[in-house]
Amino acid sequence: MALRSGFYRWLIPAAFVLPLWLFVGWIIFGANPLSLLWVLLSAPIVMVGQLILTLLVRARGTARAERAVSWTDIGLIGGWNVLIVALGVFSNPWWWALFALTVIVGVVALWSVLAQLWREARPAGIVLHTPDGMGYVPAPQTQTQTQAQSSDADVIIVRESGDQQAS
Repeated sequence: MALRSGFYRWLIPAAFVLPLWLFVGWIIFGANPLSLLWVLLSAPIVMVGQLILTLLVRARGTARAERAVSWTDIGLIGGWNVLIVALGVFSNPWWWALFALTVIVGVVALWSVLAQLWREARPAGIVLHTPDGMGYVPAPQTQTQTQAQSSDADVIIVRESGDQQAS
């Protein structure tokens, strides 16, 4: 849980640290001037992409309640972050393959976060939570409670009795 919670707190700083690392890596490893063009193009994309992923993760109820990300988020978003750090090394023989892999993992991470948000946003549950996080199943409503809650007095419900079939 500490790893998931720590990663939850890392998401926002990562949006600023990772693009900065691309500039610092370009300086430290002495990459060619053409690489600066790639840094200038990819750093804003990394920042916006990380912020979007952060907002989508924090939009999930379970992430907010637990103040932790899921293991899938750690695997995909964490893997994407590691690949971005590796891009900042600017080693020429494998940089393009690493760049392609980074783009693919970033798209898969976005898709996964959207799928998790969609899955949690569907009205599926009968389990409600109290403010202190305790879950409970509400008592089923009786027919009289349901009718009492109905404020539409113009609706008349006619119920048939018997098993007569229409010809």
